[in-house]
Amino acid sequence: MSDTSPLAASDFLSPDTHDVKLRAAWLYHVEQLTQEEVARQLGLNRSKVLRLLAAAREEGLVQISINGRGSDMLRLEQALTARFGLQQAIVVPVSGLSEALAIQAVAHATGRYLSEQINDGISIGVGWGATLHHAIRSLAWRHIRDATVVSLLGEVTHAGADSPSAVAWQLAHFYRTELYQITAPVFVPSPELAQALWQIDEMAKLQARAQALDLVLLSVGDLSRQASIFRRGLLAWDTADSLKAAGAVGDVLCHFVDAAGQIVDHPANQRVMAIHPASLAAVPRIVISSCGARKAQAIIAGIAATRAHTLITDETAARAMLRLAGTA
Repeated sequence: MSDTSPLAASDFLSPDTHDVKLRAAWLYHVEQLTQEEVARQLGLNRSKVLRLLAAAREEGLVQISINGRGSDMLRLEQALTARFGLQQAIVVPVSGLSEALAIQAVAHATGRYLSEQINDGISIGVGWGATLHHAIRSLAWRHIRDATVVSLLGEVTHAGADSPSAVAWQLAHFYRTELYQITAPVFVPSPELAQALWQIDEMAKLQARAQALDLVLLSVGDLSRQASIFRRGLLAWDTADSLKAAGAVGDVLCHFVDAAGQIVDHPANQRVMAIHPASLAAVPRIVISSCGARKAQAIIAGIAATRAHTLITDETAARAMLRLAGTA
């Protein structure tokens, strides 16, 4: 028979019991892992997991969603807001999770956050990436009137569920809003063609619309082999090497930036059909949702490039960002 007895007194003396309960509750209720899978992820036996889950319910940490925030996560959030000039940081506990599960955890938090921001008449600009793609699954439905979604990126000829404009389309479809898109490839063959396309009346109007958005939700990419922009073939692999040589650390809306968030001098930046990060300066809420330690430098650059107000990330990225910034 499984041991479902209350937590022992010694458990409550452990400094990490609260955080472990939160992690167990997150994995079981949000990620929908089985109790055996939760036990393996946390390195515990199943009876301990059962006790942790029971205690989480009894203490009100789990209702419809997970209400409690681990003290470690709160400290990371406070450190991020102080160090990077953010108005808000949301750090998701993902210790022991694979990168794929970490992305889904951050995506869930992003979907919940976005659901709370949606209201009548809002205009939202959307980027792309795996995290944003998965975030759509965690949106909460309600009827929204007169809302508008704007895709901030061009498209690819071989489109898929995670292609640049797909997130915007999925968001508009979910809330049944109007959708505005950049009807051109995200990268065109020459700077001259890019300039000519931006001169088209409808494209110029879309740029103006992007500058007047109420909220922007975007992700950032790094220059690793896992980066979507190279893995999907938007740019060739050898372009990453030349971008690194030019000082780039990642991309924001397919614009490659250095560690300070400045657009680097590189041909790829002259051929991109996407809203320039600097043109979003007047947007009152810019949200970056990205995770993973390998993206830490790119996230820092993305915050600088857009002057983001909110960051939704995981604990590994948060700690890596603070290490890079020299913050304990």
